[in-house]
Amino acid sequence: MNRLPPCLLYSEDDEWAGRVARSLQPAAAVRPGRARAQLESILERNCAAVLLLDVRGESTLELLARIVATWPPTVVLAFGEPGSDPLREAEALGVYAVESLLADHRRLQAVVARALEYLQLRVENRLLRDEAERIARRGSAARPAPAGEPSGALAARRFPSAARHVDNVEALLESLAEVVADAVLVTRVGLFCRSRDSDQFRLRAGIRCLADTGELTYEPADALVRWLERHVHMVFRPHLEHIEDPATRLLLRQTLDVLGAEVLVPLQARERLLGWLFVGHRATGLPFEQAHLEQLNTVADHVSTTLENALLYEELTIQKTLAETLLQTLPTGIVAVDAAGIVRWYSAAAQAILDLPVAAVLHQPVEKLGSRIADIVRRSLLGEAAVTPAPLWTDPVSQRTMAVQGLQLADRELCLGAVALIQDLTAQQAFKEKQEQMERAVFWTELAAGMSHEIRNPLVAIKTFAQLLPERYNDAEFRDEFSQNVTREVDRLNSIITQIHEFAHPPQLKFEAVDLRSTLNQSVETVFPAAQRHDLVVELHLDPHLPPVWGDRRARTESFVFMLTNAREALAQRAGARVVIRACVVPGAPGAPANPQLEIAFADNGPGIPSEIADRVFSPFCTTKARGLGLGLPIVKRTVVDHNGQVRIDPSGKGTVVTITLPQAPEGAAQPAADPAAADPSGQGVTAA
Repeated sequence: MNRLPPCLLYSEDDEWAGRVARSLQPAAAVRPGRARAQLESILERNCAAVLLLDVRGESTLELLARIVATWPPTVVLAFGEPGSDPLREAEALGVYAVESLLADHRRLQAVVARALEYLQLRVENRLLRDEAERIARRGSAARPAPAGEPSGALAARRFPSAARHVDNVEALLESLAEVVADAVLVTRVGLFCRSRDSDQFRLRAGIRCLADTGELTYEPADALVRWLERHVHMVFRPHLEHIEDPATRLLLRQTLDVLGAEVLVPLQARERLLGWLFVGHRATGLPFEQAHLEQLNTVADHVSTTLENALLYEELTIQKTLAETLLQTLPTGIVAVDAAGIVRWYSAAAQAILDLPVAAVLHQPVEKLGSRIADIVRRSLLGEAAVTPAPLWTDPVSQRTMAVQGLQLADRELCLGAVALIQDLTAQQAFKEKQEQMERAVFWTELAAGMSHEIRNPLVAIKTFAQLLPERYNDAEFRDEFSQNVTREVDRLNSIITQIHEFAHPPQLKFEAVDLRSTLNQSVETVFPAAQRHDLVVELHLDPHLPPVWGDRRARTESFVFMLTNAREALAQRAGARVVIRACVVPGAPGAPANPQLEIAFADNGPGIPSEIADRVFSPFCTTKARGLGLGLPIVKRTVVDHNGQVRIDPSGKGTVVTITLPQAPEGAAQPAADPAAADPSGQGVTAA
């Protein structure tokens, strides 16, 4: 228990008092002070203490003489100038020890430790004397309680008036203290309980409590708190002698002394100690009778109930305030309706987005928000799943682009209402449009640069031959070379135009269940014919139980061919060239883990992608080749995105790894026909050359 500090420090020198307190802090809890009245009040209630007294102050020796005469159990350590008259007079008064003001911290700790041990011996002797007196009194007959009637009926009708402060716990506790004092006619009342932000028990309200009672704190592990939790019954000073354990009797008596109380009643609710109520002497000066104790116990039950409700209300109020503040500060507009579709919550962000005041919406049908939002909310009330992602539309009045998602609020199978999440995407859409404009501008710039570079080379060759034709027309060999070169360069120009046209106008995709194993084997055979691999090693690690993917067979094969073609060109003339292809099933996205996906990884041990273009490899016309438009990877990415998949690239100095993730074909889709080329002759899922 965090009772009266075992060491009291009295000095008019604040600097010296602070130094002593810091020196003793690891070994003992020291309470400094310079108020004589407060010191005497503490000693009057509990003289079992160690007092460190600075005798230099005026009238300090007079105070010391009074302490020695009035509270002899106090263990006094006197401090002063060595050999000074005040220190010699203090020693003559019979103090426990005298010490120099300049004693170092080791000396201070040692002498205080011995004083505490001496104090403990005194306490144990007091326990033995009390036990002997208790045994001697056992033979005598118990004194009958004085006859008399209770002072009055319980003033239970006063508690409802106190509960009007339930929204303010401090005011409620003060009101409860007044009600208790009036109901049981006592001069002193105090309420100890926890605060919202701490587990410590402290005085929260009181009437005419002692000055230092408010400084007392009790931890949940303190002996008094543990005893009250175990026994949960009233502590009445005259009844302490019925407690068998001497240490417990001393603990409770000391607690009553420190609080200046005659009765202490624990406050219990839902098998939890809320705190305790203590009262002093009766206002009449007469002793407590049994009827008064029963009355006080009933009052404590009312206090416990009222206090528990107030603490619950306080916690709920704080949670409600935090929730409201959080919801009001979110940039997403929030509208909540009950099961009947009546708006019960309308956040500030929703007001700004919809440009509708609270008065026009709150407690009104959701149709006040417009037909689109009302339709989404009504569908949510009926239990329809929210559309993901939420569709966008532009409000014709405010010209805001927004997305609304409806969610049902349910408790088990009971619909409590629905909530609409409204996002204002006007700024994002404007930024996206601006970004698209910039990308289009960059696209046309790169297209012009790429085409000018690619077209200039064949045109230069054609022009050169055309300029030489008049001079060398009669040269048959020249005419043959002219015909071949011009035809080749024209075909090259035609190929460039065809690539750009196909990139700009991709064919319509035909979705079906596609066997990934056969598609990969076909792509490998197209790019790496077995007869032409020579020193190149191609490995396929394909899961034997790969489910079909959902997509266009031609587009899938074309994208795989582009990937493998890039790997072949990166590995040209490279010793120990190797391409590894892996395909397996992986879990779905975090929001839909039940929908597995297929992952295909293409890895080569080539030189990797240069760092200066690593962030632009999927942009059109980005290439490191001397000849080429750089449309392969952009076509791959577009195809993957069209198939609701993802593609990522990991360039490094040890090669390149490109990973494609594709959705599995939906259940019930027609299964692709078995392809003999998909079978692995080795039966181990690896083909090597």
